[in-house]
Amino acid sequence: MSVQSPSLLSGNSPESTGGHSRSLEIGAEAIANLASLEPGKGTLPARAYLHSDAPRLSLNGQWQFRLSPGIRVAPDNGWQLGEDLKDFGILPVPSSWPMHGHGAPAYTNVQFPFAVEPPHVPESNPIGDHVVVFEAGPEFLPHALLRFDGIESAGTVWLNGAELGTTRGSRLAHEFDVTGILTQGKNTLAVRVAQFSAASYAEDQDMWWLPGIFRDVTLQARPAGGIDDAFVHAEYDHRTGEGILTVEVSRGGQAIDAVVRVPELNLELPAGTEVRIPAVEPWSAEVPRLYAATIGVAGETVTLQVGFRSIVIEDAQFKVNGRRILLRGVNRHEHHPRLGRVVPRDVVEAELRLMKQHNINAIRTSHYPPHPEFLALADQLGFYVVLECDLETHGFESAGWARNPSDDPQWEEALVDRMRRTVERDKNHPAVIMWSLGNEAGTGRNLAAMSRWAKDRDPSRPIHYEGDWSSAHVDVYSRMYASQAETALIGQGIEPPLEDAALDARRRAMPFMLCEYVHAMGNGPGGMSEYQELFEKYPRLMGGFVWEWLEHGITVTSPDGGRHYAYGGDFGEEVHDGNFVTDGLVDADRNPRPGLLDFKKVIEPLPITVAGDWSGFTVCNGQDFADTSAFSFRYTVEANGGAVDGGTVEVAPVSPQDEAVVPLPASLAALVSGLTEGHAAVLSVSAVLAAETAWAPAGHEVAWGQSVRGAGSPGKPSPVEPVRVQDTELQLGPVLFSRITGMPTSIGGVAVEKLALTLWWPPTDNDLGREWGGDDERPLATQWKDARLNLLHARLLGISAAASPGGGESLTVRTRVSAADKQYGVFVDYTWTSDGEAVALRTQVQPDDAWVNRGFEVEWARIGLELVLADEAASVSWFGQGPHQSYPDTGQGTRTGWFSLPLADLDVDYVRPQESGARSGVRSAAVQLRDKTLQIAGEPFALTVRPYSLEVLDAAEHRPELKPDGRTYLYFDHALRGVGTAACGPGVLEHYRLKPRSADFTLVLSVR
Repeated sequence: MSVQSPSLLSGNSPESTGGHSRSLEIGAEAIANLASLEPGKGTLPARAYLHSDAPRLSLNGQWQFRLSPGIRVAPDNGWQLGEDLKDFGILPVPSSWPMHGHGAPAYTNVQFPFAVEPPHVPESNPIGDHVVVFEAGPEFLPHALLRFDGIESAGTVWLNGAELGTTRGSRLAHEFDVTGILTQGKNTLAVRVAQFSAASYAEDQDMWWLPGIFRDVTLQARPAGGIDDAFVHAEYDHRTGEGILTVEVSRGGQAIDAVVRVPELNLELPAGTEVRIPAVEPWSAEVPRLYAATIGVAGETVTLQVGFRSIVIEDAQFKVNGRRILLRGVNRHEHHPRLGRVVPRDVVEAELRLMKQHNINAIRTSHYPPHPEFLALADQLGFYVVLECDLETHGFESAGWARNPSDDPQWEEALVDRMRRTVERDKNHPAVIMWSLGNEAGTGRNLAAMSRWAKDRDPSRPIHYEGDWSSAHVDVYSRMYASQAETALIGQGIEPPLEDAALDARRRAMPFMLCEYVHAMGNGPGGMSEYQELFEKYPRLMGGFVWEWLEHGITVTSPDGGRHYAYGGDFGEEVHDGNFVTDGLVDADRNPRPGLLDFKKVIEPLPITVAGDWSGFTVCNGQDFADTSAFSFRYTVEANGGAVDGGTVEVAPVSPQDEAVVPLPASLAALVSGLTEGHAAVLSVSAVLAAETAWAPAGHEVAWGQSVRGAGSPGKPSPVEPVRVQDTELQLGPVLFSRITGMPTSIGGVAVEKLALTLWWPPTDNDLGREWGGDDERPLATQWKDARLNLLHARLLGISAAASPGGGESLTVRTRVSAADKQYGVFVDYTWTSDGEAVALRTQVQPDDAWVNRGFEVEWARIGLELVLADEAASVSWFGQGPHQSYPDTGQGTRTGWFSLPLADLDVDYVRPQESGARSGVRSAAVQLRDKTLQIAGEPFALTVRPYSLEVLDAAEHRPELKPDGRTYLYFDHALRGVGTAACGPGVLEHYRLKPRSADFTLVLSVR
């Protein structure tokens, strides 16, 4: 039902005199057109994206452009013929016009940026008029069509002044017949694009609202007697090894005669004929085998790539080519930080290669069909694709899904049309293993209608839709952000039952997929390993898709001339969802975040376990189809930061889902037996590509394992130095202390401004989210600040010296640390000893009183020390985990070794500044200052070094606000809390939480 005025709802005319009323407002017809639920007028039937030898002309390039603030004031006449263009400027097509200075981007996640009164959209609705003049040769006459691959959100198209029709469905292709309208020579194409239309209610897809003609525009000749459409059915019989091929070819919706040729298989057959081909090589993501084929008629030849593969669901397992597969996937939006919705092909190719290089084998096209060339690349490189229809109505959820298009009969034609255009365009791609009805669109009759249509048109592919929890209209049980515990229950088939016994039985027979999980926003995601263990343990679990691949930051220039990424609210939006748009395993320029490096390790297909005595290693082949013959195996031994041994190991091919124990040279065992305590050595074994592939060079590392020997406890300085007492200071070895505070004022001549216990960190994006299922519904960041965890202060209880065996003394400083208005606190004892050059600092922490605030136990972020030096650091070297950051539930991709980085590279440049940069498992480190080097050693601790304070980091909303202040801020953490995924999903697993507890740890410091 549409929203109408009270007078119209009551049947009363706005005129009191009776009779017929006259509409006096400007633009009434145009307003009504934008509110139309028609799926598009004048468009040709949806069909496959075909590569034809018929002439084609790209109309991409520089167009003339004018922006109007609304449809009522947008000029109507003349411009469609290329006349009166004095107000027009130049705009590239494809483009998103806000990225070129016309209007501004706007971001929302769930909420609509306008009043929800479907099908109506706001009066303030930018209108972009586009005009281009092009030359058409005789080869395009008499029959041709115009193709638009993407217009957001609604377009009206004219050629030479004749209206061709309208488009609806921003990420869907629309074609118009221009026969009899196109002329040889000069032609004028005009397109009016509205930012919002009724279609916008179906496109609330957690991304920037970026209007424009953002995909290709093409003129295509249509030969007489040519091919309109083709549907390739290429099945694979895993029992016989046969391929089963049928190609349907049509014109005008009717089957036609054509010849199908597959030269490599010596195959030539009539269209519509089924043929069984012995001993074909099947297509899979691991081995993406394709056969070049042609379809020919008298006037046209179409080329395509054929991949033989089968999909079946049996025993609650999702099987490809007869084998259960595991999806190691990501959700992928299309975004470019400077071009918006326009993503150049070379960028797409590079990001897909990057995915393969990080062991990703599956992509969900959230939440719409991608550019059509993306699917060809997925076929070639090898990805399983869940192809999603251009549909999301999430903004209706806040009203209890009232008037949701998914369940409104008036929307059925429009939504089924979206599904039709999705399936028809991409039906010939072997990479596509499932059709998805959309995302977060509630439930309803129209989704059921979409499912029925898709199953009828293409019964070979299962249907996916997460919002149908009963799984009544789908073939796969899908959820997003189910916890590890719930996923384990589903994997075992013992999840809570549905009320409807028949639906429950049907759903239990389905495989289970996490269409979104481990939300990768800011520092994280935590808990990936626990999910992967479940996926590998329970065959019902298909794996899942990380949310998400790519951050959607937009590049802007800072006042100082630098560049940074902007997010929601940075463009003056009235309604926005902040930095929720900047979640991803890579930043907007496709630079890997630490989460991607960890994900690569978690999902590696060839896990390697190195024996503790270095006698050999075990390799498990977790691939579904390929053996290990494509890989070489190498080993290296490092000690004190340098390589001391290395070589290659011959490994006989290991079959899929099998494992082998591989011996290493006997010299390695002898090497490890000769190590002395405190002299560490690290053995690493890697599986690398034996030859170049389409996505990586030979030698690219796919998987690795390590064994560390000799990394014992660091030596502590003998306590031979006495405590020297002065008027206001104390001295113990190289350290000066204040007798007022008990805290050091310098170490080895380097001024110390602060040494204090810290239990808090500047909240991560996950800390700002509410943990699902937590007792306290407030975000953790709110809990911490309400508990004053960031406002701890020390009270000195006493300073004392005591004799130590050997003649020296120890200096003990006793404090109690607490916050204003809180009774709880901690006792902290600092005990110092020195041999004259180095100093040992033992820190003992004991909670005092129960840490309970507002009835809830206070969790800590860390147990560590903050040391602030009045000196600038240039670089940090360390032995521990690296080179990237790690926290208790992350860091799977870090290795043990010797690393060195400039200070600027230690922190992670998350779009919204937050806690990051900790290096865990550190046993020794050196911080290079201006003229001196601070050396630290200890039991494994986490080390963080920054040029700005926790308070500055906490206050900053964008990277340029982080300004070094000439000091060095060091954090030595005995314990850290996990980071979890509470920005959108489960919080930190119980065993990664940090509850108030005692701690006892020692560091050895020296300055050289």
